[in-house]
Amino acid sequence: MTTVPARIEDLPRIQAQRRTLIVLVAAQVLSGAGLAAGVTVGALLAQDMLSSTSLAGLPSALGTAGSALAAFAVGRVSQARGRRPGLAAGYLAGAVGSAGVIAAAVAGSSVLLFLSLLVYGAGMATNLQARYAGADLAVPARRARAVSTVLVATTVGGVVGPNLAAPTGDLALTLGIPYLAGPFLLAGIAYALAALVLAVWLRPDPLLLARALEAERTAVAYAQPGDTSGLLPTAVESHRVSVLAGALVMVLTQLVMVAIMTMTPVHMHDHGHGTAASGLVIAIHIGAMYLPSPLTGWLVDRYGPLTIAIASALALLAAGIVAANAPDDSVVSLSAALALLGLGWNLGLVTGTAIITDAVPLATRAKTQGLVDVSVAIAGATGGMASGLVVAGAGYPLLAVGGGILALAIVPAVAAARSR
Repeated sequence: MTTVPARIEDLPRIQAQRRTLIVLVAAQVLSGAGLAAGVTVGALLAQDMLSSTSLAGLPSALGTAGSALAAFAVGRVSQARGRRPGLAAGYLAGAVGSAGVIAAAVAGSSVLLFLSLLVYGAGMATNLQARYAGADLAVPARRARAVSTVLVATTVGGVVGPNLAAPTGDLALTLGIPYLAGPFLLAGIAYALAALVLAVWLRPDPLLLARALEAERTAVAYAQPGDTSGLLPTAVESHRVSVLAGALVMVLTQLVMVAIMTMTPVHMHDHGHGTAASGLVIAIHIGAMYLPSPLTGWLVDRYGPLTIAIASALALLAAGIVAANAPDDSVVSLSAALALLGLGWNLGLVTGTAIITDAVPLATRAKTQGLVDVSVAIAGATGGMASGLVVAGAGYPLLAVGGGILALAIVPAVAAARSR
C-alpha cells in the first residue's frame, strides 16, 4: 500500500497546497505550448498528407481518442500511486507521440501518423487531469479557484505555441522535416520538460497527502461519541446525480468546442488565410479557454456551479452564431467566435470539475475523475471526427450553428440536477 513519507506528513496543508500549485503552474505553462502547437497544424497536416478535407478532423479525433485511453490510465495510476507518477507518465507519452508525428511526416506514412496521434493525445489528457491535482488539498470553499489557477497557467504556453507555428515550420525545413510538422518539435520538447518538472518537484504528492489528512480526520471523528459517519442512501443518490450532471456539462462543452475549433484552421486555409493567421485565431481561442479561469473559479465558488453551467451553454451558442456568420475573409470575426468558444468551454470545464470533485470521496476520487475524463475525451474524438464530415457535406456555417444549438442541451440537464 502506498504511503506518504514521514517527512511529508510534517508539512502544513496550506504550505503543501501552495507548493503544489506552483509546480503545477510551471508544468502547465510548458504543456500548454505542447498542446497548442499540435492543435494549430494537426488538421492541416492530415489534409496535406491525405489530400482530403473530409478527413482533416481525423488528427483531432485520434488525439482525443488517445487522450481517452490516457485519461483512464493516468486516473488508475494516480489512484494507486499518486498524482506525480500519473501526470509525469502522461506528459512523457505526449512527447513520444510528438516525435512519432514528426517521423510520420518525414516518412510520409499515414499509418505511423495515426498511431503517433493516438499517443500524442496522452499529453492532451494529462493537461486536463492536472486540474484535479490542484483541487486535492484545497478547502471546498476555494476548490473551483484552485482548479482555475492550474488551468490559467496553460494560457501562457497556449498563446505562445500557435504563434510559433511559422518559426518552427521554418526550423523544420532547415532540418529536412516537412513544414507542417515543425510545431510538433516544440510539442515534444515542451511535454518532456513538463514531465521532468512534475517528476522532480511535485512533492508532497497532493492526492496522497490529502488521503493521509482525511484518514486522520476520519479517525478522530470515529473516536467521538455519537458518530454517524457514512452516507445515507439519499445522499449517495444525490452524489450520483451530481457526478452525471458534472460529466454531461464537460462532455457537451468538449464535443462542441473540439468540433468547431478543429475545422476553423481548415476553413481559413480554404479561403486563402495563411498559417500565421490561423495560428493567431487559435492562440486567441486557447487564451479564452484558460485565461478567464480565475474569474470563472470565483463565480463558481460564489454563485454555484449549476448557474455557471447555463452561462457556458449560452456562450457556446453565441460562438456558433458568430462563427457561422463571419465573413470568409475576416480574421477579426473568426477570432471573436473562437474567443467565445473558448470562454464557453472554460465555464463548462471549471463547473464540471467542481461538481465532480465535490461529489466524489477521496478514496475513489482519482479513478472516478479518470473515467469522467474518458467520457470527455470520447466526446472530443466524436466532435473532431464528425466535424470534417459535416464541413465536407454541409459547410462550416452549419457545423458552427449546429454545435451552438447542441450546447443548449446543458440547460435541461442542469435543471434536472438542480431539482434533485
